[in-house]
Amino acid sequence: MALPGGWPIWGCLHLAVGAVGTWLARRYALRRNLIDHPGDRRSHAFATPRGGGIAIVASAVLTLAWLAWAHALPGATVAPVAGGLLLVAAIGWLDDHRPLSPWWRLAVQAAAAVLVAVALSRNGHDPVFAVFGFAVVMVLVNVWNFMDGIDGLAASQALLVAGGMAWLGWPGPWAWLMLAIAAATLGFLPFNLPRARIFLGDVGSGSLGYLLAVGLLWLPGGALRWPWLAWLPLSAFLVDATLTLGMRMLRGERWWTPHLQHAYQRWAARLGSHAPVSRAYALWTACGLATMVCLRNEQAGAGAVALGTGYAGAAVTWAWLRAARTTQEGGGQQ
Repeated sequence: MALPGGWPIWGCLHLAVGAVGTWLARRYALRRNLIDHPGDRRSHAFATPRGGGIAIVASAVLTLAWLAWAHALPGATVAPVAGGLLLVAAIGWLDDHRPLSPWWRLAVQAAAAVLVAVALSRNGHDPVFAVFGFAVVMVLVNVWNFMDGIDGLAASQALLVAGGMAWLGWPGPWAWLMLAIAAATLGFLPFNLPRARIFLGDVGSGSLGYLLAVGLLWLPGGALRWPWLAWLPLSAFLVDATLTLGMRMLRGERWWTPHLQHAYQRWAARLGSHAPVSRAYALWTACGLATMVCLRNEQAGAGAVALGTGYAGAAVTWAWLRAARTTQEGGGQQ
């Protein structure tokens, strides 16, 4: 499948959608007073608009519509995937305007995950993989929401992971979606780097998690000799979110409420700055991507060693960062 002018024009188009859309979203957020204020459960130190991730959603919707229109993908597959995205984006957008019950959000996210499972079934996958797809969507939607707590972190991670999946899946139709997400996120990122002028909001963080789940689930079979290696670049986010959530559950805390217990939050508080933390997470993920690319044609043994090493290293780093004493438990300066 080819586009007029090829991938550079496609990337520039979605870069523009991300940048212009974010600028418009910021104006809208300021007009509607959609502002995140600093607090004892937030890591930022300045009042900041939210909801900028709607620009990335727009880019994804345009891409899915184009894929269906160009018959690059069957409508029976695109329709439920697009429907799930709109559900996740809509509940996030509503929550950005007026806080909703977490259980309502979880229910809508589950409905979106069911639509992805339906799309997988229509695509010829067996029921076990469809159930796996449901779980992947639920996990990544919430992981990206949990990890969107400091400037530039969630967006830079999504940019790297989506870019890696676009490269692996090229030139398949789903790679065009991942390229669009990476380009739109790159357009958003200058507004979100320290000091952020707008946040992704729930509309953006949840939608990014959903879209990355779709990219993983539809990664072409020949992209990696050992498919589980695709999870290596996600190690920093998955370990921080999973271990922090598990620890809060074991303590009997209200794990669904905002907090400052993630390793990245404690590190940012300790340093008094968001930028070094986001850069360090980006470097970790970039190393994971490079390892994945280098081992893409290797046997399962080499991939399993790399995957195990990556996750074990992330877990050790998580424990060290959480144990380190913070100088500013209430939140860091951007």
